[in-house]
Formats: sequence, structure tokens, C-alpha cells
Amino acid sequence: MHDEHETSGRVTLATVAKEAGVSMPTVSKVLNGRSDVSRTTRAKVERLLDTHGYRRRAQPASRSPLIEVVFHELESVWAMELIRGVQNVARENRATVALTESGTRHTPAPEWLPGVLQRRPLGVVLVLSTLPEDIKRQLGAAAIPLVVIDPAGDPDSDVPSVGSANWAGGLAATRHLTDLGHERVAIITGPEDMLCSLARLDGYRSAMAMAGLETGPRLMRFGDFHVQSGFEHAMDLLNGPGRPTAIFAGSDLQALGVLEAARVRGLRVPEDLSVVGYDDVPLALWSSPPLTTVHQPLRHMAEEATRMLLRPDDPGTAAQRIELATHLVVRQSTARLQGA
Repeated sequence: MHDEHETSGRVTLATVAKEAGVSMPTVSKVLNGRSDVSRTTRAKVERLLDTHGYRRRAQPASRSPLIEVVFHELESVWAMELIRGVQNVARENRATVALTESGTRHTPAPEWLPGVLQRRPLGVVLVLSTLPEDIKRQLGAAAIPLVVIDPAGDPDSDVPSVGSANWAGGLAATRHLTDLGHERVAIITGPEDMLCSLARLDGYRSAMAMAGLETGPRLMRFGDFHVQSGFEHAMDLLNGPGRPTAIFAGSDLQALGVLEAARVRGLRVPEDLSVVGYDDVPLALWSSPPLTTVHQPLRHMAEEATRMLLRPDDPGTAAQRIELATHLVVRQSTARLQGA
């Protein structure tokens, strides 16, 4: 049996196996993050290993070091910006980037775990929320660190994560519109179960309250950050009297859908409708008209996450939460409300 571990006391793996009532190969499987061990047995062995102070030695450098990036979907330009950020730091460290599409926006599919344990990457960048406790334990036992980017929910306190100032971004976008004289400002944000969607919505509400303006269900919509979502919600918002004169979209892709809905409804942007997006992906500059948007430092977020991943033993990065600043980029899709 190959022993990749060390202990701070004299206890041996044989002692742990005896106390747990299992074989030494089973203890080795737990230590090496193998998935073919029952949850009950794994928990018992891990508890005894913790009690006896076992520590895994640092994983030796691989001839082909690998950083695995896990998305629940890979179809948007938003994902490409994150991939470029990971690639920038990986290249500096002579590492290869592997992409995995798995599960939901909250956690990867169960079948992902055996594969990642077999690949043994230097670490995992999750563009999700977090992981179930048993998966985190198995990654930890295999010395595979993880970092979460732009978590969908509130990440666990023991998981390092990198996000951005979503509330401030929502506030800045909406204040820009109210400062231009718009009073009927609508928002199309992301999914209701994502932290960033709710934070941007809270920023919108705060800006509207600061301007003394009311909000309500008619003006607030939850979408999915894609073009079709922006188009469908905008078509409804722009239908009939009392339509909004400005729309804050939760992503640049949604904003493109809003621009198309305005065209279909016979409205000019920005003369009849002002539109603000979010993310500042490259295509925002090339929309018609060029899109006013909130710059979210996606590439920088991914770079920081990858650097955290590559220095997991640094006390300054343990379970650290980094939140990077956002800022408004004003282009030609917003204008002062006529008559304001």
C-alpha cells in the first residue's frame, strides 16, 4: 500500500483501520479520495484520522499540471471571459486548463466526482455555488483544493470564493437612469435563487428609494441572463400604456434581448427607451447602439480565483472571500428622458 500521508503522533494506519473496523486498503482509499467507500465508513475513518492528526503531504508536482474549471453551462460569452482569466494564470504557472460542464448552477452532477478524483488536478475552479459536504471531504482527502467564482448562493465559510460588488453595480446602474430623469425604471435580473441576481435587485431598489420612486412587481422581473429571457420580459414590459422609459438588464445578453424587443415595439434606443446592461463583455461595445453597462471584472475574478487555487497553503488565502469592484461604463444606449 502506497502511503502518501504522515502523522503527528506514533499511531499507524493499521491502528486507524483496527479502530474503524475496516481493512488498511479501505483507509488508504479514504486518504486518497477514492469514491468506492460507503459514506458511513468514510465518515468513521475520517473522524479517526482527524483525531490522530493525520496530514496529507503536499502533492508532488505533475509533469502536466491541470486546473479544472467546472461550469453548469458553457454557451455564453460570459463563460469565455472567465476561461480566459483562468488561462492567463495557468499559462504563467505552466499548467493546462480542462473544462467540465456538469450539474446545475449550484453543484456539479454526482458523476463528476469519480472523474476529478481520477484526474487529480492541481485544483478545481467552480463557477457554481458550492459543494455538498461529502464531496468537499473527498476532494480534501485527495489534496485537491477548490475555489468558487461568482457563487450562486452564499458560499460555505470554509470555501474560498471570488465575486464582485453586485449590490453596488445594481445601485450605480439604476442611479444613472434616475439621474437622467427616468421615473419608470424596470429591472430584468437573473434567477431568483442566485445571490448575484438578488444583490443587483437590492441595489436597484435602494437607488429607486433614494430617488423617491416606487417599485413593484410590474417593474421587477426574474430572468436567466440569456438573450431570449431579456427579449420576452421586455416585450411584456413594453406592451401597453405606462411602459417603463428605462430598463436595467441583469446581463449584457439580456440587454441585447431588450434592444430587440424595443425594435419590435417600434421604440428607439435611447430616444424612447434607455437600456443598461451588466458585465461589460466585449460585444456590448458592438451592439447597436453601443451598450451602457456595469463593468464586472470577469477576467480579473477568474485570475484571482486561480491564484488562490495555486497557493492553498497560504494562511492569507484560507477560506478567503474576495469581492472586486464594479463600475458603470456609459455609452450610447442611455439618454436623458425627453422633457425631464
